[in-house]
Amino acid sequence: MKEDEVARQQRERMVKEQLSARDVTDERVLQAMLAVPRHLFVPRDVQHLAYADAPLPIGEKQTISQPYIVALMTQLLELKGDEKVLEVGTGSGYQAAILAHLARQVYTLERIPKLAQQARKVLRKLALQNVEVIEGDGSQGLPEHAPFDAIVVTAAAPRVPEPLKQQLAEGGRLVLPVGSRVGQILERWVRKGEDYEVERIAPVAFVPLVGTHGWKPDDAPASWWM
Repeated sequence: MKEDEVARQQRERMVKEQLSARDVTDERVLQAMLAVPRHLFVPRDVQHLAYADAPLPIGEKQTISQPYIVALMTQLLELKGDEKVLEVGTGSGYQAAILAHLARQVYTLERIPKLAQQARKVLRKLALQNVEVIEGDGSQGLPEHAPFDAIVVTAAAPRVPEPLKQQLAEGGRLVLPVGSRVGQILERWVRKGEDYEVERIAPVAFVPLVGTHGWKPDDAPASWWM
């Protein structure tokens, strides 16, 4: 059996057993998770684990989140196809690739140049032309392209960064983990004028969001999680 066909079968099993069998019900999200080859976004030495229900290290003390968490956070954005989306924390580029299948335009911010460069390489290989990888402090957002219909943060913040709240469009959804360095709650913020409707979703554990409106580098723990 060809390698691509093996990977396809693994993705089908991942979607069926890890996503559909749980609480991921958005059909567009499920189809995006089925379409994107996750194994291309992880180092070669862990590619055999690419479709396991677990996070994986991608170098630079960062991780690719477990498939369920990626799907859950994406579903919470409620994307219909015409949105402009900001991702904070590109990492390997996997979440950005999923978003590219679901939104009109995706901007993704990564503070580590090596990861940003690698993500660009894989996204180009997949011919995803509606994604732009930008190097910078994700906690400050991307004001030159705001407002955003949806913002997803794939690193843990001690509190919701004020710039991200302000860069959210009316009715826009912001999904991120908020809490301590060792454990957080996944939250969804929906903008209602100058107010925000907040929903607390589930306990999670992410690598820290390092930046002006996140953790200082010295505060960041050495371990890795989701």
